[in-house]
Amino acid sequence: MKRRNFIKSSLIGTSVAASGFTIPVLNNQVGDKEIFELREYRLVGKSTQPNLDKYFQEALIPALNKFGVSKVGAFSENEESETTRLFLLITYPNSADYFRIPALVKNDGTYQKASGEYHSIPLDNMVYERFDVKLMVAFDGMPKLDSSYPDPGLFELRSYQGYSEDAVRRKINMFNEVEMDIFKKTNLNMVFFGEEIAGKDLPCLTYMLAFRDMEERDINWKGFSSDPDWKRVRSLPEYADTVSSITQIFLKPLPYSQL
Repeated sequence: MKRRNFIKSSLIGTSVAASGFTIPVLNNQVGDKEIFELREYRLVGKSTQPNLDKYFQEALIPALNKFGVSKVGAFSENEESETTRLFLLITYPNSADYFRIPALVKNDGTYQKASGEYHSIPLDNMVYERFDVKLMVAFDGMPKLDSSYPDPGLFELRSYQGYSEDAVRRKINMFNEVEMDIFKKTNLNMVFFGEEIAGKDLPCLTYMLAFRDMEERDINWKGFSSDPDWKRVRSLPEYADTVSSITQIFLKPLPYSQL
């Protein structure tokens, strides 16, 4: 094995082994399932958002599209909070492209020219404090992102933490085997499901739903909660104690978002 390939494989193995993941990147279990990179930017202030918007819209997203990322989601929080946060969802076709595409973007002359102003911003005008990244592999039951819901005005991002790796594994099985079908039946419009392989609060899974607005969201979740199939499967012993904590964020698409 060439040295650079060994180093790359070692880095992946270290991160996913720490998460309790079964290292599908190395044993080809991922196959053609997509890889999701979710970035959360914590801005210095609302006034710095135009700089980041311009970089996303004119430099980063076009470059990602150019090299094989068909859809990039860009979002702000549905309601303003004390800290202004922007979210970027990048969908890579497979695990190999997760390494290939950023390298191509970085060395692309068109991207370098378009991003020059952004990368020249001085310290006293810094755009963001930091950004966090979640790296996820798509579920077997939904191996690719679905952007077919028309004109969504609201996205719900939900993360489920488990008390152990096995708890999250069983919750993923629950989604793959029964719960996704109930989501479809009750119009919980699924965008993606991802098992987190790197990030904070592991072990964890994250998924995204799309709606027209909060009213539709509330009606559809009510239908899910009262669905007889959901009431039946939620009490099955094989799915007991699979979720210890749930976090949710409501997002709205930015004008240049591709979702």
